[in-house]
Amino acid sequence: MNIRVQSQAVTKIKSDMLVVPLAEGQHDNGAVRDLDAALGGALRTHLSHTGFSAKAGQRVVFPTHTQLPSRTLMLLGLGKDAADTETWRRSAAKAQAEAEGQQAKHLAWFFSDARPEADLAAVVEGSLLSAYSFDKYKSDKTPKRTAVDSLSLVGPGLRKTVALSRALEAARKTAPGVCLARDLINEPASVSTPSYLAEQATKIARDGGLKAEVFGPSRMKTAKMAGLLAVAKGSVEEPRFIKLRYTPEGRARKKIALVGKGLTFDSGGLSLKTPKSMETMKLDMSGGATVLGAMQVIAQLRPKVQVTAYVPSTENMPSGTAQKPGDIITYKNGKTVEVLNTDAEGRLILADALIRAVEDRADVIIDLATLTGACVVALGSRVAGLFCNNQELSDALMACGKQAGEAFWPLPLVKDYRDDIKSSVADIKNIGGGSGGAIAGALFLEEFVGDTPWAHLDIAGPAFTQSALPYSPRGGTGFGVRTLVRYVMSV
Repeated sequence: MNIRVQSQAVTKIKSDMLVVPLAEGQHDNGAVRDLDAALGGALRTHLSHTGFSAKAGQRVVFPTHTQLPSRTLMLLGLGKDAADTETWRRSAAKAQAEAEGQQAKHLAWFFSDARPEADLAAVVEGSLLSAYSFDKYKSDKTPKRTAVDSLSLVGPGLRKTVALSRALEAARKTAPGVCLARDLINEPASVSTPSYLAEQATKIARDGGLKAEVFGPSRMKTAKMAGLLAVAKGSVEEPRFIKLRYTPEGRARKKIALVGKGLTFDSGGLSLKTPKSMETMKLDMSGGATVLGAMQVIAQLRPKVQVTAYVPSTENMPSGTAQKPGDIITYKNGKTVEVLNTDAEGRLILADALIRAVEDRADVIIDLATLTGACVVALGSRVAGLFCNNQELSDALMACGKQAGEAFWPLPLVKDYRDDIKSSVADIKNIGGGSGGAIAGALFLEEFVGDTPWAHLDIAGPAFTQSALPYSPRGGTGFGVRTLVRYVMSV
């Protein structure tokens, strides 16, 4: 999509559809009066009949019948939250959908007042993200929607400053990273295997100038990745350990590790899930997909920090060779784990990656995983849990999530609950005492990070949606990519 910034009067804008966003109570501002005058008074009469007052979600689509250079006019209500960046992102998604329905190839937005760069970038981001679809397996290849080719941001005195250019460029480059994560999640598990993820990671590295390493089973054994090898024992698909590194020019300000769970299909292993619970278990690699999507963006935005991605990837399957409840895993750092439930496998493979990140002397470690159903019970399907051993890191991630429109809620690492994961035959076990499951999972992971500032993002709820969201269709959402990118760029 071609993005343009222009300074022009509202009645002079030429487009297939012109969007005029209005805060509640501002539905009769100067721009509306100018448009009404050009339309011979028909617009305000129509608004009066429809009761339009620019409440959130209200919209009026008005054909101009060649009385304006733009073919169709859309007045879009922002409600009372016009200062919220997420309002602009969601409004852009509404406008994008309307433009596609109107077969508009050139979409223009007119801003009556000066807007912060973040709001303008949110319009671009919302437009690009809402244009996504995953229909490669549909037999009917007829396009269901008309693609919008160009998006113009127009306003009196609007200029493409350095700050605005950077904000728009970041939005333009971030959206494809989100869409890549969505694609990886939406592919069937028979396609998006550990080997497939490794191939995609290698391509990201090749295109972005990153350093890539991919471990197969023999190298994992040499590296003593005991958790990943244990979980992989039940599958005919070989596991992969994926490592991507971005290194900036000059001295890096910090070394950031991004760890993503890459469980490409989770049957539960011998602790078998129910058939219904398995229907969408291709999503269990969403953490890994998010990290790979973020690395694609980071390679283009070139931050001043070193960023290394670690994605342990395997299937979790039942078979005669699968790990069994009661097995004990000895990790490279000497920690021993009793496996009581093979369906609590994500933490077992993440532990290897966390150990590796500590060995590589990361200054900050952030892991993302669809780790627990308990987190979904606690926070629902739209909010991710954030566990952190460092308040500064927690605050930064919360702020970046808010900017991105991705909701996180801080949850506690309750020290008293550590007894719940103690084992009678090993150091710890891979499940807790039956309640507080999300906390138990986080406490397990904390055992492998030492004193390194670390955050665990349990994205089990928002990583996948069963119904369309404002700028994401059903399926993988790519949740977390935009937060990670914002965090990395802010360090």
